[in-house]
Amino acid sequence: MKISYNWIKQFIKTNWTAEQTSELLTDLGLEVEGISTYESIKGGLKGIVVGEVLTCIQHPNADRLKVTTVNIGSETPLQIVCGAPNVDQGQKVLVATIGCTLYTEKGEAWTIKKGKIRGEESHGMICAEDELGLGKSHDGILILDKATEVGRSAAELFDIENDQIFEIGLTPNRADAMSHLGTARDLKAGLLQKEINIELITPSVSAFHVDNRTLKIDVDVKNKELAPRYCGVTISGLKVTESPAWLQNRLKSIGLTPKNNVVDVTNYVLHELGQPLHAFDAAKITGQKIEVKTVKAGTKFTTLDEIERELHEDDLMICDAEKPMCIAGVFGGISSGVTTTTTSIFLESAYFNPVSIRKTAKRHALNTDASFRFERGIDPNITEYALKRAALLIIELAGGEITSDIIDAYPNKIEDFQVRLSFENAKALIGEEIPKETIKSILSSLDIKVNNVTETGLGLTVPAYRNDVQREADIIEEILRVYGYNNIATTKKLNASISNASKFEDHKLQNIIGNQLVSQGFYEMLANSLTSPDYINLSEQLKDEHNIVMLNPLSNDLSVMRQSLLFSGLEALSYNINRKRSDLKFFEFGKTYHNYNNQREEHKHLTLLVTGNRTNEAWNGLNKPSDFFYFKGVIKSALERLGITRIQESSAKEDIFNEGLTLSLGKNKLVSFGLVRSQVLKHFNINQEVLFADFNWDTILEVAKHNKIKFSAIPKYPEVRRDFALLLDDHVTFESIHTIAKQTEKQLLKSVNLFDVYQGKNLPKGKKSYAVSFTIQDENKTLTDKQIDKIMNKLQANFEKQLGAELR
Repeated sequence: MKISYNWIKQFIKTNWTAEQTSELLTDLGLEVEGISTYESIKGGLKGIVVGEVLTCIQHPNADRLKVTTVNIGSETPLQIVCGAPNVDQGQKVLVATIGCTLYTEKGEAWTIKKGKIRGEESHGMICAEDELGLGKSHDGILILDKATEVGRSAAELFDIENDQIFEIGLTPNRADAMSHLGTARDLKAGLLQKEINIELITPSVSAFHVDNRTLKIDVDVKNKELAPRYCGVTISGLKVTESPAWLQNRLKSIGLTPKNNVVDVTNYVLHELGQPLHAFDAAKITGQKIEVKTVKAGTKFTTLDEIERELHEDDLMICDAEKPMCIAGVFGGISSGVTTTTTSIFLESAYFNPVSIRKTAKRHALNTDASFRFERGIDPNITEYALKRAALLIIELAGGEITSDIIDAYPNKIEDFQVRLSFENAKALIGEEIPKETIKSILSSLDIKVNNVTETGLGLTVPAYRNDVQREADIIEEILRVYGYNNIATTKKLNASISNASKFEDHKLQNIIGNQLVSQGFYEMLANSLTSPDYINLSEQLKDEHNIVMLNPLSNDLSVMRQSLLFSGLEALSYNINRKRSDLKFFEFGKTYHNYNNQREEHKHLTLLVTGNRTNEAWNGLNKPSDFFYFKGVIKSALERLGITRIQESSAKEDIFNEGLTLSLGKNKLVSFGLVRSQVLKHFNINQEVLFADFNWDTILEVAKHNKIKFSAIPKYPEVRRDFALLLDDHVTFESIHTIAKQTEKQLLKSVNLFDVYQGKNLPKGKKSYAVSFTIQDENKTLTDKQIDKIMNKLQANFEKQLGAELR
């Protein structure tokens, strides 16, 4: 939420800096996330001065240019080349001096520099009003009154709005603070605790009166539960034009685009008081009647954004005698809005049921300033006051007269809340005793009325606009936030308990593997568990019937729980690649969610995503791509870190892979990994190879509990290495060589390693050459050549027999 500091100062007169105020607002629970500067004229006309054109002659090399000399109050007049048709001797003009920065309509900055134009030097620029942001005309330069003082700063001549804007991260419960009045109300309470008593100034509506009763529009609220209060009044004889500068600046400062004087007033009052309003063109209200009701399901309705929507039977609508005109509290219709031809309006101010508005807004995927407030609960007792405030502003800016009595359909008054506060409970929750007089002062500053006082507590009346304060605990929270969390003393005693947790706890193993992956250059990511239902079309193994669907999704792209972590990971890769970061290593601990025969299940996973080069580009290193075998090494090292070593390999069956492997331990599938299919990558606009691994974390947690890390002393006796160059058929894998070797010599063979592969010239067709090393060691004695040769002969014989291998 954006709050203008200048606007706040209309409610409370304070000389505090924006930084001091932001600190107090944050302490009060209205967290200021940042402060930005707003200037009604970007740049504030810095470097722009008044000049007098002393001479003006034709440019010798250009028909449409003139060479002028301009006095700006300095010792030497400036020579400036000007292309404006209306420049002439004796004029008072605005001059942008060297080094001055101007801005285009799009906000792009450009700096005035000394230069030559068609051979003539130019030391500045004589400006038109659009070049300075003072207007839209570019017909010629802006000519000032001849009495204007030469050398005077342009900023002194024009009313420039300079403001500081608070970006407040408002929590959803604080509907009362969703306006400048609400923020000022909190600020006043906070200042009072610092012994600064400032009056809260609210706009007066005492001038409101009915001029005549020539335009009466009847109101019939058919659904009083959804519209507990509905007010309205007509204004006739107005003229819709552009709003004055002060109103435009107020709206622009908080990020709104001005429309016209009527619509701008409704937006202004919305952000001033927190009460949404809507203006209908009275001439477009058929039958001079307003009906507040629901309509038939499936009714078509076109909103102001020109989108035709299909209404739900529970959507509350503002209708005339024939048709819907507005989705109540959410969005207006295209056919009843205010235009430049409007001369009379029906001005609406209402309190709608928050739950109804919330459901309607989400149902139609609409999020407006009005629905944002209505669905959180506004003040039901400010409705008529806000209507009078807006009506008076409209008459001030657009003319016209009040041509009807105020209609106020409020059959059942929304009562204030009655709450009892115990001093003892307040002390227990806060952890410190706050003086009773201080408590009463804080509550009074928050418009919470103290009805009765006893030795043990207070009887209180909480205003209806504080719908988040209905319990004793809420009252205590209000006291504490205004009193100041920082004013509560911290204890010097620290209590802690020692947990007797297993070393195989989920979070401990996650930390172990997470730290290992980070040390290998990976970054942890955390994606949303909600995802798009369209992603199941990228894999035949994902089924629509297994989706867990949100009943009230924020959007279609976040309407189901994810069945796979792959797609959210690819979204993250795509986002980074599109921003020129193509060497990526991500990991994520997360869950998948499935609906199997109406039984909902969730499963823990660890996923890895790798693309691009292994390391960043450097002058002293080669860029090696992150290939399949590098990725396999990362995966196996993670399993080994958990003591899982004796694993079996098989081809991955997942259809998301072009090629891949599955690592298992017995019947337990631990991880599947491989190269992601290009068709899947294309959906995310990724044009480089991506490696993906999916660890079944639930299974790994179970397996890790039964694995014990074994330690042994470093052997005293040396190991021996022998190599074979084996000629093999193309289909033979290193895994088969490794298995046969381990079966042949179980005691002394310590490791088998493939260190070279060759295919091509000088080899028979369908053959390949593997260079394999064998490490042999006896931990109790030194091996003899005879023992080593015996082992190697056995290995050779078994390779020849079982694999058809030949020694090269």
